[in-house]
Amino acid sequence: MVIRVYIASSSGSTAIMNFLLSRICLYMIKKKQQDVLGFLEANKIGFEEKDIAANEENRKWMRENVPENNRPASGYPLPPQIFNESQYRGDYDAFFEARENNAVYAFLGLTAPPGSKEAEAQAKQQA
Repeated sequence: MVIRVYIASSSGSTAIMNFLLSRICLYMIKKKQQDVLGFLEANKIGFEEKDIAANEENRKWMRENVPENNRPASGYPLPPQIFNESQYRGDYDAFFEARENNAVYAFLGLTAPPGSKEAEAQAKQQA
């Protein structure tokens, strides 16, 4: 299983960056992306970055695969968007909530490693 995080680099096209700037502060998008990627790296969870600003196919794929009920009322879903292979897992807010609840592995569709807070919590629930 490969976790895929759809991000927007600042090296993307001007049109895309202008679109993103008109929807939300680019700084906040970058901060959220860094938060997700940093957590995955720190916890040695393998992932791929998919840049929607530099690759039209990535942008199309992300837009088409975010479920309808997870899309904003107007406009397009903004990065970061998180998938496990092609299965949508959520956006930054869903990731943040899972992290706060020590449930990131479940959120990502992965098995929590033995000894982790999440694995211990799951063991207590099953007992």
